[in-house]
Amino acid sequence: MSKHSGHHKPHKIANDVYEAELFRMQAELVKVQEWTRTTGARIVVVFEGRDAAGKGGTIKRISEYLSPRVARIAALPVPTEREKGEWYYQRYIAHLPAKGEMVLFDRSWYNRAGVEKVMGYCTPVEYTRFLRQTPIFEQMLIDDGILLRKYWFSVSDNEQLKRFRSRLSDPVRRWKLSPTDLESIHRWEDYSRAKDEMMVHTDTPASPWFVVESDVKKHARLNMIAHLLSTIPYTDVPMAEVKLPKRLESTTNYRRPPRELTTYVPDHVAELMGDAEGN
Repeated sequence: MSKHSGHHKPHKIANDVYEAELFRMQAELVKVQEWTRTTGARIVVVFEGRDAAGKGGTIKRISEYLSPRVARIAALPVPTEREKGEWYYQRYIAHLPAKGEMVLFDRSWYNRAGVEKVMGYCTPVEYTRFLRQTPIFEQMLIDDGILLRKYWFSVSDNEQLKRFRSRLSDPVRRWKLSPTDLESIHRWEDYSRAKDEMMVHTDTPASPWFVVESDVKKHARLNMIAHLLSTIPYTDVPMAEVKLPKRLESTTNYRRPPRELTTYVPDHVAELMGDAEGN
């Protein structure tokens, strides 16, 4: 079986049902945030998968209503020359959460098991060392109290190609395509073998992989977030009651400076409305 043939597209969830359930889950994620902040928990969520598998869209929905001071996204660029001379995990360690924080890794140390392995960016010795050290590294994180969750977004070859084509003609998403992404089309089986080998070595009882079928993006988002919520032992944290104070009557002779002394942005909206009325 040379291609991804195990995927099938179910009937898609209705948009209103999707939006309602997503919002309900996002409200639960806010509860997770408050629980994390209050208890000092540390959460790491790893998002991995092929290019265009839907990782970024899911991360966006998770973080949409969360405080960036509590929930951070780590999307590391290509390592610098200095970082190439460090212990492989070192630059990822710098982004791990402190007490009361959650970090969402948009790709992670598993780059070595995927693109670096397939594209020859690491040596066979470095790759073998990674497979041996990663379960130990992750066990260290878990032993120190970090809640580690790892998700693999699984997309079929046909759906990935469809998404690549869509990006080519989309001016706001074209930047997501790189030469490495396009190369992955020709190396589908190589990436499949690399993923299988990665799973054999790093899908452990202490740090398992959870596979998210992602041919239907909305289903993938709901399924992944629902699972994440089910694995975190969060509880409701009582929120302090907030009352808006009454505005006091001014007791001073404050006068706002003349409007012409301040530089305002041009009223672009008024121009648009004028154009629309003219048409």
